Amino acid sequence: MKKSYLGLILSLGLVGVQLDAVAQHNGIQGKLKNKSGEPIEAATITVKELGKSTSTNSDGSFTFSKLPDGVYTIIVKSLGNVIDEETVKVVNGSSHHLSLVGDINESQLDQVEVHGYNSHNNKTVYIGKSGILDKDLPQSVQIINEQVIADQQVNRLSDALKNANGVAMGANRGGVNETFYARGYSLGANNIFKNGARTNNGGSIEASTLESVEILKGSSALLYGGVSGGAVVNLVTKKPKFEYGGEASMRVGSYDFYKPTVDVYGPISDKVAFRVIGTYEKAGSFRDHVNSKRLYVNPSVLYKISDRTDLNFVFDYLKSDFTPDFGIGSVDGKLNKGVGRNTFLNTVWAYNNTNSTNGQINLNHKFNDNWKLNAIASSQSYDRDYYGSDRIQANANGIAARNLTRSKSEELSFNQQLNLTGEVKTGHIKHKILIGADADQSNTKAYAYTIDNSLNMRTVTYDKTGAPVITPGAVYDNINVFDIGSTVYTYIPSHFENNLANPKVPVPEVTKTGARTDMPGADYLTRTTTNIYRYGVFVQDLVELTEQFKVLAGLRYTYQRTPYGKKYTYATDVTEDVKNVDINKNELGAKVDQAWSPKFGLIYQPIPTSSIYVTYANNFTSNSGYDVNYQPMGPSTIDQYEAGVKNDFFNGRLTANVAWYRINNNKFAQQLLVKPDGTDNGDTNMKKFTGKTASDGVEIDVTGSLFPGLDILAGYSYNYMRYTETSPITKITTVVDGTPKVTEVSGNQEDVRLVGTTAHTANGTIFYTLQNGGAKGLKLGVSAFYTGRRNAGWNNTKINERDGVDRLITVSPFTTVDLSAGYAFKNWSILAKMSNINNAFNYYIHENYSVNPIPPRSFMTTLTYKF
Repeated sequence: MKKSYLGLILSLGLVGVQLDAVAQHNGIQGKLKNKSGEPIEAATITVKELGKSTSTNSDGSFTFSKLPDGVYTIIVKSLGNVIDEETVKVVNGSSHHLSLVGDINESQLDQVEVHGYNSHNNKTVYIGKSGILDKDLPQSVQIINEQVIADQQVNRLSDALKNANGVAMGANRGGVNETFYARGYSLGANNIFKNGARTNNGGSIEASTLESVEILKGSSALLYGGVSGGAVVNLVTKKPKFEYGGEASMRVGSYDFYKPTVDVYGPISDKVAFRVIGTYEKAGSFRDHVNSKRLYVNPSVLYKISDRTDLNFVFDYLKSDFTPDFGIGSVDGKLNKGVGRNTFLNTVWAYNNTNSTNGQINLNHKFNDNWKLNAIASSQSYDRDYYGSDRIQANANGIAARNLTRSKSEELSFNQQLNLTGEVKTGHIKHKILIGADADQSNTKAYAYTIDNSLNMRTVTYDKTGAPVITPGAVYDNINVFDIGSTVYTYIPSHFENNLANPKVPVPEVTKTGARTDMPGADYLTRTTTNIYRYGVFVQDLVELTEQFKVLAGLRYTYQRTPYGKKYTYATDVTEDVKNVDINKNELGAKVDQAWSPKFGLIYQPIPTSSIYVTYANNFTSNSGYDVNYQPMGPSTIDQYEAGVKNDFFNGRLTANVAWYRINNNKFAQQLLVKPDGTDNGDTNMKKFTGKTASDGVEIDVTGSLFPGLDILAGYSYNYMRYTETSPITKITTVVDGTPKVTEVSGNQEDVRLVGTTAHTANGTIFYTLQNGGAKGLKLGVSAFYTGRRNAGWNNTKINERDGVDRLITVSPFTTVDLSAGYAFKNWSILAKMSNINNAFNYYIHENYSVNPIPPRSFMTTLTYKF
């Protein structure tokens, strides 16, 4: 990934690196600049004889304090690669001027940047907004860089996030939506960003354009607002370059997978550069009847208005058409391996067609060396058109009723941001300040349909006169999940309903063998339009009290408003408000949430390569419904505590970071079960703030390029997310027809892992590329991914627990192992991978009806030509 420490995007072929250092009685101070005089940030400066290292700041400056007199070798590195080195003397406080200049072209810099799985502790992460080095952030950060994405032949966001500890996929509902959990919290659409602006995960995000994936774990509400507390994920796409080049690749794999990709970039003028990435994908599946087609294009243009200002235009379009696949379903509420791994239970004609576009304008301006402005304006549209059967829940005999769902949605959203960063001093204390404002507007249209049920299964009874009474059915058909072909169903033709005058005429029934294959027609019923408006302002300051002690503090205010929706009925051509009302039809008005989100962290860096931190932050979650007084429920405030250590070893060639966290929601909204008068509350929208949840865990990340050609990436995470306080079992007496009736109600079972969350995850990747000899360019790699035990289904209530009723589905842990081998020669490279070589068998489950088996052993290879 091209970072700011290499200067701004270059318009000339050669870059000069210059080091100006002055030796003083207490050490060495200096600045690192490129040939044009621009500072280079986050390069590593090392005093060889003492083994002491530091990183250049945003202005290129660095300091080594209190060095004894002597001759020292100063080594300048970027991501573990030596740029240059020189000697400097410290003698009785006399001054020496050191000029170090080396010429390297931009393509060489790219190799320096993307080579290996290098430390990001000394990098400025885009997702942090404020220009703060990762080691100065009191928060866990992980970056999946371009080299990892290439080595593992990543196709989807889920492929990349397998490397992110503390982030795990909990479900893949129908193959439509990959649902990720971080630290026990679901990452909704608000938590995923592209180049800093919100993006939609629907249709599965395309990875061919990704330069890196940044994960900022824990609460990021101060920076982004309206996000859940687990993590935010930022997708950084590849940028234009001021030199001609690119690559063409062909990826093929098991189950008729074909994916050609073209990436071309270069200058249009000395101030304008472009990049275009395009790919087409066609694939089958190990699942019967499942296939997909994808078309993706990503053009971008960079305009260097001046040495201080640049403007980046980015657009992408993804058309993704695929078979919605809800897997093997459940049998009697549980998993049943008697249903084949490949068995497809949706209708053979089911479809899910999506179209998504993203457009963004990103302006960067430097007022001077200390103050910078970033402005972003973006828009996104996402359309989904779906038809099929999506809830397969068979009885103990394997018979499942298939109902049809027809839906369509159109989403349009806009995002605007202003981020001002600056550095100032108050005496000897340094401040790195971030001041920002952002706004989001979204518009969603949801379409409902009436489906032709003329051929649906119908029931027939006879009245006292013997006349048949036919009841239209909602069930499309009944299938046998153990043997689809043996299914037998009957239906009554709809035209018979028009001739029921003669009770002596028998009801004709048509019998067919096998599942139905016809696609009933569907007509528009309603269109519901919903808008959401969100605004926020924030300020943050990183205060450097000394070289070792730093404090980060910030505060955000967020305002969110959801006005009445609009519902249009096609049959009547009438539009009406979808009002928020209580059980007595009293209007509650627009839904408004307001919240303050503070953040406070302490950072201690005893040596330049180690950082210890503790931090507190919170975020808010909007709640639906109303309280017992019919007032809208306010937001829940969620407190997060984190402590961690970030370490670099071997001059940045190895990083080992550890984080511990605790997340408390002491204002969890749950349904009010008993009204103040002691009567049962059957209104699910009436709630109260009496519940509590807790989530705690630990994360370990190890990243390194220990020596040329050897790259490692590994980690482990543990999470325990549960209810800690819910409503007790309560008896309620009601009078029905003069007879007292006693019923019981309760909240969820406490101290049991929440559905969707994963206890343990671990990953490990090793790649080695031969650097010398006749086999130079040969690459070998192995990756292993462990997903621990987790719960599906639904969390039990306290009554379920007492009565021995279990609605949970316990999913066993599993490990997949991938082996890779490849070879690179001149401009050509080939890389092959055998995935899940151990052929592990497991599932991702949404509730108990979308039970999607993981892919079996499969093969994939990519042939690439760079030009």
